[in-house]
Amino acid sequence: MNGGGRRRSQRRPGTHYTFFSHCVALFRLNFDAMANSQDAYYLSLLALAERFRTQEPANIKSCVQCLQAVLTFRPPPKVEARTHLQLANLLIQYTNNSQLARDHLEQAWNLSMNIAGFDDVRFEAASELAKLYEQAGGASNTKSLLRRAIELSRQSQLGLAELDYATAGGLLQMGLEYCHIQGVAYTQLLFLLSKIMGRGAAEVQTLLAQANQSVEQYNGAQGQKEHLRVFYLVLLVCHNLNSGQVKSVKPALKQLQQSIQNITQLSEQEIIPSSGSEMFAWLPREQLCVLVYLVSVMHSMQAGYMEKAQKYTDKALLQIDKLKAEENVSILSSLQLLLLEHSVMCHLIIGSKAQAIKEIAKVCQLLQQDSKQLQAHRAQLHTLLAVYAMSMNDSNAAEIQFNAALRTSKNRDLWIFANLNLAVVYLRCQRERDFAAIMDRINPDTLPTQSQSLRAASFYVQGLHAFFTSRHNDGKRFLRESLKMANAEDLNRLTSCSLVLLGHIFLALGNPREAHNMVTPAMQLASKIPDLHLQLWSSAILKDLYRQFGDVPREQDSNQNHYNFSQTLLTDYMTASQLPEHQLIKWTEGPFPLPVTEKIGRSCRGSVSYVGCEQEPMLTAVQETSR
Repeated sequence: MNGGGRRRSQRRPGTHYTFFSHCVALFRLNFDAMANSQDAYYLSLLALAERFRTQEPANIKSCVQCLQAVLTFRPPPKVEARTHLQLANLLIQYTNNSQLARDHLEQAWNLSMNIAGFDDVRFEAASELAKLYEQAGGASNTKSLLRRAIELSRQSQLGLAELDYATAGGLLQMGLEYCHIQGVAYTQLLFLLSKIMGRGAAEVQTLLAQANQSVEQYNGAQGQKEHLRVFYLVLLVCHNLNSGQVKSVKPALKQLQQSIQNITQLSEQEIIPSSGSEMFAWLPREQLCVLVYLVSVMHSMQAGYMEKAQKYTDKALLQIDKLKAEENVSILSSLQLLLLEHSVMCHLIIGSKAQAIKEIAKVCQLLQQDSKQLQAHRAQLHTLLAVYAMSMNDSNAAEIQFNAALRTSKNRDLWIFANLNLAVVYLRCQRERDFAAIMDRINPDTLPTQSQSLRAASFYVQGLHAFFTSRHNDGKRFLRESLKMANAEDLNRLTSCSLVLLGHIFLALGNPREAHNMVTPAMQLASKIPDLHLQLWSSAILKDLYRQFGDVPREQDSNQNHYNFSQTLLTDYMTASQLPEHQLIKWTEGPFPLPVTEKIGRSCRGSVSYVGCEQEPMLTAVQETSR
């Protein structure tokens, strides 16, 4: 540490205790003992430390030296514990010396355990120490410390990612009950909303209704109420999106976007709670903004608005870069990964495979830096690589990656999604026996999910299978069911895919007028999204239809469109296949491969396009057939 100290951040998010408040507490503890000359020494050192800290520029090195000198006088246990805590806070805020900070926090924690009524130091030390343990990968130490702190206080911050949901739910319930007894409404609502995150779909709706009523009745500070409202609305929107209710959730999404605007306009004083028992925040408002961007991206992707999704993604990633430059906390990397995963899907849909594989490489770079994140996102990464491989017509790589996703997925809807895609791979390669082997997994009547979009996608895959096996009447029945469900919730890409396949069936049945009625709106939707693969498929059918109708001008237009779409996709295919990042499709275990350039040839006929199954990562491949 140099003379002035290196300021790492102006103020740690969510921390409302100040150095001055600790100094006041230290003076208050020992005011009656001023007659003792030893007490006078360390109290003078405390005053000098505060002077060094508050001067311009701050002299953090001298401040720390004064506090270290206090400890040499063997002060009373309360003074010693609080001084260790304050040293740790300074080291965390102004330096990167996390090991020394941890030593001081451990001493503060151990000393405070033997001091009755010393809760402020005890639990602040536990909270900060748990964060350092977690950063160092010590999940076991973190759990043990937090459990011990909860036993002592019946309240603490809990990480759902580190504990199983059943255990976390029990601990959150303890906190909820304690806050109710103490009459701490704001923190009680935080516990209630946190409990919802680990609940099953059947319970969530009831709990959300209860939470909504409680949030609206909360009469605390405006800043706190808006934070609670954003927390509730994020849970509500995500729950609805997971159920495929894209249209139904629009009012809640607009309310969420308005609430985050309200929060950004509040002053710092309006956000900081006035009560010491309410010094918890779900997320700092800067991170809340990124989260709302992410939720908006999810909605735009499922609704089939790729340009809007990409716009929100770009803004959110730019904000993350700014926040990481100030303080690189783990949640920013998690949000960044989710945004990149959605960006990959977006690029694949609009026909930009080269950009998609580059962003998959960015995902790999982030995961390579954090083994915990790699474990959490492994199934999603395999799925992204599989869908990219499908877009490159490498069905062998796609099958391998989908099977890897199925082995590693702990998410039921992602497991269904991978099976749906794998079924399409088998259909594209005419592997009827392999398709039959997984048919029970994708039966829409028994699909183990609450997601209407996944169910609609399963009807689509059944329709695709009927088309390939020339069971056209069955295909129409399945696709009409898919259309009904997709139209009900504005799932535009799924609607477009179902329409174009229905058109293809009608064309095969010799009903060109009905085929035209299906394919024309499909093309309009595909252009609006935009989905280049669906545009290619639609234009291939339209040029045949207009030839049958004898409409030469429109046939020529469709021919030209088909040629343009084909050339765009072919150029992008060649670019992507020659990128060093393309080699990632071969990865399944161990370190990510070094980038080497190599072309990958086609393994199955035709080309591929995509329709959203509205789960992570929200892509389902479907065929494009041209005659």
